[in-house]
Amino acid sequence: MSILTPSPRPTRSLTAAQGPRRYVVQRTSGHRHGPVTRIFSPGDVGRQVKPFVFLDYFDFQATGGAMFPMHPHSGIATTTVLLSGSLRYEDTTGASGVLEAGSVEWMRAGQGVWHDASPAGIGRFRGYQLWVALPAALEHAPAQSQYLPPEAVPQSGPARLILGRHAGAQSQVVAPENLLLLHVRLRDGERWQLAPEPDHHVGWLHVSEGALHLAGARIANELAVLNESSAGIEVVAEGATEFILGTAVLHPHPLVLGHYSVHTSRAALQRGEQEIARLGEQLRARGRVR
Repeated sequence: MSILTPSPRPTRSLTAAQGPRRYVVQRTSGHRHGPVTRIFSPGDVGRQVKPFVFLDYFDFQATGGAMFPMHPHSGIATTTVLLSGSLRYEDTTGASGVLEAGSVEWMRAGQGVWHDASPAGIGRFRGYQLWVALPAALEHAPAQSQYLPPEAVPQSGPARLILGRHAGAQSQVVAPENLLLLHVRLRDGERWQLAPEPDHHVGWLHVSEGALHLAGARIANELAVLNESSAGIEVVAEGATEFILGTAVLHPHPLVLGHYSVHTSRAALQRGEQEIARLGEQLRARGRVR
């Protein structure tokens, strides 16, 4: 296990003429592992943008084979945003089924959960999985899963609301307060602005299609971490552009890591791993895991 605390962040001064604004302080294209690109994890950029601590982007031609076999988590919540294809899922809360494109899966691992997911069919399979570090009050809460069909995801203009509040709407996902996740599609040349909540100093976006221009930076097929600020975010699309964007109040705890878990202390991690082990024994007895 390891404990990660925030590393020093680059700073940039603004003149009075510029005024406050959001700009890019770091960018990464991540690292590809087979069909999945690991955009960031708790050991790198996740230290800077916590409570968002892990992001995968997947885009490949599914052939019907298994993708994510049964595996455990604790201390976090996972969010899967399915953009293309369909996804078969099962978890130890008792939920199982198939998600279609446009659906959202929210899995609050809390005290411990096991789940699996695989493409349900063939064709282009594309989307994101995001991990959110839970606050201390929820890191050992009972596991909870929610599966929202496309029609249950609110939309305001080009933005679909995955987590949090936006444009007078509230996501149905029972997520911790003080975070926002949007999925946005823009036309070529379209300008879009977001006024974050006043205390949402954490901000980032990942562009999967097309390109964005933000405060003099061009962002394409990569993650951009924004400066810590409550100022607005303004982008202009180059081509048909698709991206996700997250803002939040900074997670105040260190990141204590297990193999599939993130907690706020070593004691909390040990408790989560004990529950994971207990559930694992039950799954092995049923022949679900080795």
